[in-house]
Parts: sequence; C-alpha cells; structure tokens
Amino acid sequence: MAVGKNKRVFKNKNKGKKKAADPFTRKDWYEIKAPAAFAKRIVGKTPVNRTQAGKNANDALIGRSVWVSLADLQGDEDQAFRNVKLKVQDVQGKTVLTNFWGMDFTTDKMRSLIRKWQTLIEAHVDVKTTDGYILRLFALAFTRRRPNQVKKTCYAQTSQVRKIRAKMVEIMTREATTCDLKDLVVKFIPESIGKLMEKECNGIFPLSTVYIRKVKMLKAPKFDPHKLAEIHAGGAAVVPTEDAGTGVDREDGDRPTSSIDAVVVQEEVVGL
Repeated sequence: MAVGKNKRVFKNKNKGKKKAADPFTRKDWYEIKAPAAFAKRIVGKTPVNRTQAGKNANDALIGRSVWVSLADLQGDEDQAFRNVKLKVQDVQGKTVLTNFWGMDFTTDKMRSLIRKWQTLIEAHVDVKTTDGYILRLFALAFTRRRPNQVKKTCYAQTSQVRKIRAKMVEIMTREATTCDLKDLVVKFIPESIGKLMEKECNGIFPLSTVYIRKVKMLKAPKFDPHKLAEIHAGGAAVVPTEDAGTGVDREDGDRPTSSIDAVVVQEEVVGL
C-alpha cells in the first residue's frame, strides 16, 4: 500500500528537519550615543545582523529611531514625563551616533494636567532653524486663578484665548528661528520657552503649567557628517577634585592687599 493513501499511515514529518539555531548568535550589539546636549550620552544598545554578502550592517542601522526618557538622558527623575526621539545617522566602530528627532509627553502626564474650572489653550507652529531643520512645535497652557481670587473658576474669554495663542506662536517662532537645532534642544530640556510664554502672557491672563508638549520633525537637511560631529562634540563640565591643588600659608609680609589699597598705591605712584 502506498504511503499516504491510507489515512492511518502517517509520514515522518520530523525526518531530516534541521534544528533551528538561535538568531542572536549571528547578531552584533552596538551602543547608542546621544548628542552632547544631554548629560548621559550612552543610552542603550541595539542588535543588528553581522555584515554578510550583499548585506551591510551599517545600512541596517542608519535610519533607526529610538525613544528614550528624558529622565534617563539627564539623570533627573522629575523629567520622566517627557520622551525624546533619537534617530541613528552614522556608525563609528561599535557605536551609533544619533540626532534629536522629536519629543513628546507621556500619556499619564497629559491626563493629569486636564482639570476642571480652567481653560486649556493650545497652539502649534512650523518653524525652521538656522541650520535647515523644519519642526512643528505644539504648546499648551492652562489658566490659573488670580491672587486673592474668591471665584472658583478661572475661565478666559475667547478674545483673551486668541491673544494668548498668538503670543505663544510669536514666542515659539522667535526662539526657534534664531538658533540651530543643537541650541534649540538645550532650550527644550529646562522648558525655558514655556517659562518665557508664561511670563509674557501674564499681562493678558495669568497662566500656569505652560509646556512645549510635542516636537515633530517635518524635514531635515541633507546629512552632513561634519555637522553631526559638531553636535556630538563636547560634554559635561569637569568638576575639579580635591587633588587639583593645596593651600599655601603666606607670611604677613606676603599677604596681598585689597582692591582699595591697590588703588591708593597706584595713585601715590602716579603722584610721584
């Protein structure tokens, strides 16, 4: 009887089947390096298949995007509500160099900001930095009660909302178009633009919790390795240690004179 005709006779399906190999045995790990604007540069590792015939590992790495919490980049847990998007643009040895490619709030932070008895004001604008990056900035602000206010609510009028939104767009455009991407990221980290909007809009209506909640990369200029090297140049300031030097005891005769005594001595010399 031929095999397969009788349903009770089965073929040996496992015969000649090769054992599956672990796919991670043919992968290499590369360190992800963040730009110099952040305190911690090495943020993680990413795997990629080794270079084989016709497939280069660098081509598979370039263009990858990773989301990293700003708390990990800065070493500050108070900034854990903000996520930063980094995009791989170059490979050097076993390290991939990334560039800033966007920013966003976490969902729980956004939901915790929404409250009753206040007005939410949102604004967005497309800006172009001096080095050719086109970004879309999204900002939000909430009204707050005035000092010694008895009324429970703090709603803003429609005309006031329009004025505040126009002012927010003006400030975002001014701050973003007068610097390059590297300096703009430095402004995003401490939320200096949000504090500036809160200060300048205070004359229209008191605001609180003003943030740049999202940054989206719309268009980037042609890749320039020298520009990327400039973004990754530098680092954190070096704090001097106790071994930098020791104090030297001076005798009374060698004690330096004050600035006032120096001026008097100079006038006497001029008089002579």
